[in-house]
This record gives sequence, C-alpha cells and structure tokens, in this order.
Amino acid sequence: MVRVERNGPVTRLVLDSPHNRNAMSTRLVGELNFALREIEGDQSVRAVILSAEGPVFSSGADLVERLESPGAATQSAFPQVLHRIVHLRQPVVAEVNGHARAGGIGLIAACDLAVAPTTATFAFSEVRVGVTPAIIAVPALRVMTRRAFARYALTGESFSAHEARAAGLLTATVDATEIDEWVNEVIDSILHSSPSAIGLTKRLFEVVWEQDWDQAVGTASGLSAEAFASVDAREGIDAFLQKRQPSWVTER
Repeated sequence: MVRVERNGPVTRLVLDSPHNRNAMSTRLVGELNFALREIEGDQSVRAVILSAEGPVFSSGADLVERLESPGAATQSAFPQVLHRIVHLRQPVVAEVNGHARAGGIGLIAACDLAVAPTTATFAFSEVRVGVTPAIIAVPALRVMTRRAFARYALTGESFSAHEARAAGLLTATVDATEIDEWVNEVIDSILHSSPSAIGLTKRLFEVVWEQDWDQAVGTASGLSAEAFASVDAREGIDAFLQKRQPSWVTER
C-alpha cells in the first residue's frame, strides 16, 4: 500500500491504496513507517517526496477498520510515522495530489514543505464523526496559526487550498499541471545544499519549536558551532572562495 520509488538521491513514497482514498489502515501506516525507517539509515538519500495515487491524498483514518477493530487506534504506528517525518535528517516534501482529510492533513503538516493544486480541499473531519484531531494537532499546530487551527478543528468545515496556504499548512498552491515542476525546482535546490547543513537546520526547527528563548539561543549557538566545524563547512567555504561548485552538488 506504500510504493517506494528511488531516483538517484531522491526517494518518493507513494500512498497506493486508492480504492479507499488512501485511508490510513494499520497496513498502510505500517508500510509507511517501515519505509521511513529504511530511509533513516540510508545516507545516500538526499530528499524525500511524499505523494499519493488517485484523486485523494488521504481520507484519514480507516473508519471501517476502526469500527471492526476498536483496538486498532492504540496499535497504530501513526505517531511513529509523524515523528519519523519530522525528525528525518532529509527534507520531506508533500506533493499533495488532491483532497486531504483528518490524518491526511497530519502527514502534510509533518512534512517540511507542501504543495497542492488549487482545486484541493482540506478538513479536520474528526469532530463530524464524534472524535478529535488529537495526534495530528501536534504537527498541525507547529505550522498553522492557532486561530486557523481552532476554526477548522472545531467546526470540521472544508477549507480551500488557498485558505490552507494562508493558515500555514501549505508552502504553495499551484495549478495541477505545475506541481511536478514546483517539486522538481525545490528538489534541485535541495541537491545543491549541504546534506549535513540541512540536517542541522532541521534540528534548529525543533529547537525553536520546543525550547524557551534562552534555551533555544544556547542550543542554536551549539548547532552553529557544530556547523562551522564540519567538513561540509570547510568544503562549502573553499568552494565559494574558489568560485566552484561544492562536492555535494548533485545534478539529476
């Protein structure tokens, strides 16, 4: 239910369960968790794209499975999936192909960048079926404004791609025919950047989110020192002074 496509230094993870709108069943979530774990240990992967098959990115939890197996929620690896996406050293780009609901929005929020077609719609539909967007609130409140999250999480109403971008959930909205071009431009830029510096920058995001001002400044200072002492920093500075490309630059 999760297709893994490798193209040089870029790995694409495709939710491939269109028959149920890529609902996050125990099997799909387990396969996604396994694929992300494999990427964690692969130093050759420089960027990850998360996309989906069919007209819907993800409809959220598999409600049929939840009714038939009430314990599925507590056994789900979904929290691990969100944690792995957020903490991967590689940038993760959500290439949203269509509508997203509930837990599908959680996946998008956990990614570093996200693009969707202007025709896509979104909804925290949990309250409409008597539950709450508890787990996905963790990544969603890191990227969305509190007021926007409150409105959509409390009402369950559908909101447009434009509104999702204004709320901070999406990085960009483009015409459906332009999504591949947008993603390719972003990936090419990532492949021109230092892998170690990208990893440190993602750690910096966590610092800003999780620590108070004094703690964050102290930790950020340590990350800065670590970056300047790295092999990539020496190579990057030398390349700049010598007017050449750094050794990590990869052309696709």
